[in-house]
Amino acid sequence: MSQSNEQSQSVKMAAIGLGSMGSVNIRTASEAGARIVALCDVDQAQMARVQKYYPDASLYTDYRQLLAQQKDIDAVIVSTPNHSHAVISLAAMELGKHVYCEKPLAHTLVEVRKMTEAAREHKVATQLGNQGHSYATSRELGECIRSGAIGDIQEIHLVEAAFNFSLFERLPDPEEEHAVPETLDWDLWLGPVPYRKYHPRYHPGMWRCFRPFSSGMIGDFFCHAGDPMVSALNLGAPASILAEADGYDDDQIKETFPRSSKIRFEFPAEGSRPPVTLYWYDGDVYTPPRPEELADGEETIPSLGAGGVGGLVIGTKGKIIYGSHGAAEWRIIPEANMQAYWKDGTRSPDLRGQGMPDNMAHHLDFIQACQGGAPAGSNFDHGGPLTEIAILGNIAQQIPGTKLQWDAENMTFPNQPEANQLLHYQYRDGWTL
Repeated sequence: MSQSNEQSQSVKMAAIGLGSMGSVNIRTASEAGARIVALCDVDQAQMARVQKYYPDASLYTDYRQLLAQQKDIDAVIVSTPNHSHAVISLAAMELGKHVYCEKPLAHTLVEVRKMTEAAREHKVATQLGNQGHSYATSRELGECIRSGAIGDIQEIHLVEAAFNFSLFERLPDPEEEHAVPETLDWDLWLGPVPYRKYHPRYHPGMWRCFRPFSSGMIGDFFCHAGDPMVSALNLGAPASILAEADGYDDDQIKETFPRSSKIRFEFPAEGSRPPVTLYWYDGDVYTPPRPEELADGEETIPSLGAGGVGGLVIGTKGKIIYGSHGAAEWRIIPEANMQAYWKDGTRSPDLRGQGMPDNMAHHLDFIQACQGGAPAGSNFDHGGPLTEIAILGNIAQQIPGTKLQWDAENMTFPNQPEANQLLHYQYRDGWTL
């Protein structure tokens, strides 16, 4: 075992939420050197798929019992559905545990702000699970933007077109009766969300399609596609947000997401950086402009990267297109301009991975922060404001056609006070922040 792995093994982690991303995070953190000492999931079917790989780990159904009884853990990985990120992460931080939390950081803007403040208050290491933040290519893209190679940035167009979390006509009938699986603690799965009957469309997996549990496509993918630009340009909070949404009525707005949406964010000038307009597109109705620099038939976003996630950056001296999670591919267009940039530019050094694969570097970054090293790259001071942008877009989707002015310091929409009710929701009895 390398010295790096030996040091990492001193960090004992508990994994809470063992579904698709949970199992990936556990495996990757373990490969990066962490010691997985406890597993927790409200569904024993998901537990069974994972526990065989960690036979020495203690097993829990309720995260509260884990935190009360498992005194030896240093950190937790939170990979549950969005609606329970905040209550779990806050409980862990209050006990002085370091937290790696999947994206989006939380379900509501109030939750995100409280998590960000708690991380500072309790002085714990944190990391948002937007793994692309630690990709070498993402850092290269940031360096290119900051170098001025394409001049001052005027517009950013981000798109996610591979998936659609909208259900529309397939919304569950609230009168339907479905037996709760014997393996599942449905009440605990709901957590702070007001009670509703179990439906197999909610769990497993399909919870991402429902507003009470999820932040939709922008919640899932802005933390990937938007991160390189937020990082490189220090965007901060937008001054205004305006959404267009295709084809859903008031009842659908409460339960699910639009078939397609286009959201415009206006970011004010910061220092020497001029104002920036950022557009978000999802679904297949609204599409970003096609750069004139591309030849006929040449691919543009979103097909650059796997998953249909991509971006177009328009500067005063040129354009960049990039794709996949965390800018796994990027290039200045036309190609001659890219070649000219590489003659003068240099590639970024590894973050902390020392040659480790990109997918492990993000977890190693967190592990080393847990050991007293520098803060992780996407700690909650970065990941919190990044997630807030996504949640503001989600709020704007629910009031399409209305321009929302945003006062980030006071957490309010001064021109549309009624929108403030969308910043959080009333937890059911027994659950608090």
